[in-house]
Amino acid sequence: MMTPSMNVRRALLLLGTAALLSACGKHDDSAAAMQAAAAMGPQSTAADPLARGRYLVKAADCAACHTTSDGAPFAGGVKLASPFGTFYGTNITPDKDHGIGNWSANDLYKALHDGVTPTKQLYPAMPYTSYRQLSRADSDAIYAYLMAQKPAAVANHEPELSFPFNMRFGVRFWNWVFLKDSLPDASKGQSADWNRGRYLASALGHCAECHTPRGKFGQLDGARPLTGAALGRIAAPDITPHGLAARGWTAADLQTFFATGIAPQGSAFGEMYPVVHLSSQYMTHDDLRAMSTYLLGDQAPAPQPLQSVSADAAQLEAGRNVYLAVCAGCHGLSGEGKPHVAVPMHGNSTVRQSDAHNLIVAMLDGIGAQDFPGLERMQEMPGFATQLSDTELTQLANYLRATYGGQPADVTADVVKALR
Repeated sequence: MMTPSMNVRRALLLLGTAALLSACGKHDDSAAAMQAAAAMGPQSTAADPLARGRYLVKAADCAACHTTSDGAPFAGGVKLASPFGTFYGTNITPDKDHGIGNWSANDLYKALHDGVTPTKQLYPAMPYTSYRQLSRADSDAIYAYLMAQKPAAVANHEPELSFPFNMRFGVRFWNWVFLKDSLPDASKGQSADWNRGRYLASALGHCAECHTPRGKFGQLDGARPLTGAALGRIAAPDITPHGLAARGWTAADLQTFFATGIAPQGSAFGEMYPVVHLSSQYMTHDDLRAMSTYLLGDQAPAPQPLQSVSADAAQLEAGRNVYLAVCAGCHGLSGEGKPHVAVPMHGNSTVRQSDAHNLIVAMLDGIGAQDFPGLERMQEMPGFATQLSDTELTQLANYLRATYGGQPADVTADVVKALR
């Protein structure tokens, strides 16, 4: 969610108070459920509900929020930072005291669809705003799988939120205003892959939760779907067909990226790394093809070639000197990268972003070592916040953008300083 001003905070408080006099919005989901089932196709009637549920739980990336690195599977405890405070992933094992052991299949469907559990209203940090598009059949398969897991007697952490966001009842009014069904109309002539892919990306993958900008009340901006948003330290980039093509992506490269975390355009990092590590690498080839088809469209735009950029020669020479000193050893003298060590800089998707935010953050903070499917891995990239000055980082960023990204050399030292 985007950080609100004090006026917005007061407005939210008033809206929350008004919720005491307001009923939750009611939605007729029968048509939506039928559309979702159509989008899911024959896989939604798989003979083995546990196998189907396991697949769906991975595709929905449940472990990212509900399993800590050293905790029991689905026992909760994962910290979810936000401008409003800290949320924690909850225990969704069949434990009857702390988990969902007393829930019915109806209860889980209501939690996924409306954000309402048998005991409380959920905050939209749990992406029911996207999961509400799930078909009932898939919700039931997820329920069957979760109920077959080992119960874990791990207590939940209450959210640590500032006032007035700690007044949970205010979410009811937020839902009444902003919670909408947004399933595709399967009769508009898109391909079967496009419809399947939209279900995977919009409902299960809940891509919009990170990649769609938000309004002043934290609601998804439906007028700008998937055009990118900055919720955390790493901004989620534009993944519309135009945005992807502008950074050189093809459908085949997207499939490779979702399956392995690495493509000619670079490797997954930031919040996208656990998406690949815990979720998309386990999806079928057909589903990865469908998701890539949806994101780029049935008529995918041609990937844009790198543009030549004119820039100040002295500035580029200074940036090249910084690159040779601290980057070329791993990324290559000409930005070609090194297999199993570091990704190429030439044509790198992050370097090609019009906004240099993620490039600067990566240079400042570094990127941890990453293991990808198979034997592939990328070694740790150190951060240079303490080694390079604002001026040097500015020179480096502009050299990379102009030389390898086809972007203007317009980064300033003030921008770098603000991101430290």
